Amino acid sequence: MEKGTKIRKIRVEDVSEIVAIQESILKKKVSKKWVQTVEDRLKKQDGIGFVALKGGQVVGFIIGEIKREGFGLEQSGWIEVVGVHPRHMGVGIGRILAETLFSFFKKEGIRDIHTSVRWDAGDMLSFFKAIGFDRSPFINLSKHLD
Repeated sequence: MEKGTKIRKIRVEDVSEIVAIQESILKKKVSKKWVQTVEDRLKKQDGIGFVALKGGQVVGFIIGEIKREGFGLEQSGWIEVVGVHPRHMGVGIGRILAETLFSFFKKEGIRDIHTSVRWDAGDMLSFFKAIGFDRSPFINLSKHLD
């Protein structure tokens, strides 16, 4: 990880910097709905997240959630979204954010962590594989309603 990088618990007031990071990754504006979803997750009792700071500025983030039951699972941890500013990618910030979240989950007695990734998001698939994720027994299904 880059020298001088610090990790701390995420705060609702970090949302504007999180949005800026996400927009720099996507190279487009995020929707108001995405911003609202992030804010809502940070306010939830079972929501948790961390940010990476360099020089006092947020350069990476991870947001997770504890799901008490669902999908035939008992209590489990979920990674909802993770992002690192492109200027700071490739130096271990995403890994340390994930490891910090894993430690939090472990202290809560959670041993199984899940996430969902688009099949064509090769960079994210590589990242999750590098931090120990593998295919799960689930298949994501979707249906569009008109």
